[in-house]
Amino acid sequence: MPPRFPRRGRPGFRLSVRDGTLNPVTEIDAKIDALVPAWLTLPDIAEMLDVEVTRVRQLVKDGQLIAVRRGENRALHVPAAFIDGAEQKVVKGLAGTLTLLRDDGFTDEEMLEWLFTPDESLPGTPAQALSENRGTEVKRRAQALAV
Repeated sequence: MPPRFPRRGRPGFRLSVRDGTLNPVTEIDAKIDALVPAWLTLPDIAEMLDVEVTRVRQLVKDGQLIAVRRGENRALHVPAAFIDGAEQKVVKGLAGTLTLLRDDGFTDEEMLEWLFTPDESLPGTPAQALSENRGTEVKRRAQALAV
């Protein structure tokens, strides 16, 4: 029988409700924290999208959003650029871009770094391009990374 851990698990891990296993949770480093201009907590996103927090957690679990632990209380945060507040939805093209990057072997940290690092050929960052409905350009660059 596997060892039992307290409900909160060990630091850097989260307890899976489904099978009781501990899964790694992305910890943010200072470099990526400096690249991302603004962050939202999961309850903030739930309020913006007019859904329950559990729905936002499901978006993270399904890979449609990236959430990282940051701050004193190590709460889960998502880059604010991933949410279109006016349309009350996740930015168009984000889920597909994250899937492409994951398929290329990127970790959550590497995806955040790529999405928020300025690219002269776009111009701006891939995250900005997605929010400006230029997702095709971003996906082309993500596909080119695999080559």
